[in-house]
Amino acid sequence: MIPKPPPGARAAGRRLWSAVLGDYELAEHEQQILREAVRTVDLIADLHAVATSDGTMQDSPQGRRVHPAVVELRQQRVVLARLLAALNIPTESDGASVRAPRGVYRIQGVS
Repeated sequence: MIPKPPPGARAAGRRLWSAVLGDYELAEHEQQILREAVRTVDLIADLHAVATSDGTMQDSPQGRRVHPAVVELRQQRVVLARLLAALNIPTESDGASVRAPRGVYRIQGVS
């Protein structure tokens, strides 16, 4: 059974939570990383909505500048990439799985 997503998780975060935990069993410390990734995915969705609504550029006393939401969006994407990399979940292009699929428990010391 997949644990409930973190409180306050919205659509994008819930999709990530279900996608990962539907295929992989994570240790508690890995679930904490996933919780932060869920929050980050939801924040990215919010920032994307602001940038879409307001536009990517905005007027300032110094002239046209990149909207602050666009700058933060870029930073949060870097954070998300690092969080997901920390989970070490293989991509489809990796070929072989390096993680134990859900329901298969790894024996400590054996990959």
